[in-house]
Amino acid sequence: MSSQSVSSGSKRSLTIILAIVAVIAVVIGVLWFAGAAPSFLDSGSHVKASSGGHVYRGTAAIVVGLVLGGAAWFSRRK
Repeated sequence: MSSQSVSSGSKRSLTIILAIVAVIAVVIGVLWFAGAAPSFLDSGSHVKASSGGHVYRGTAAIVVGLVLGGAAWFSRRK
């Protein structure tokens, strides 16, 4: 697909959506590290009393946020 076939409006909305999801993922990652994540985020956890998964989930959320932020930046530049 060439860049001419994608309208600038859809490219801009994609960039905005990627940036918003990136910010949300980073905020959730920080909340997991702080131990202040809402309880509904832990609803899928099979170990309720353990807090060891918070480090892994926080790291994963921040990595996803950074990747999506990079994708938003890259889509804005092209």
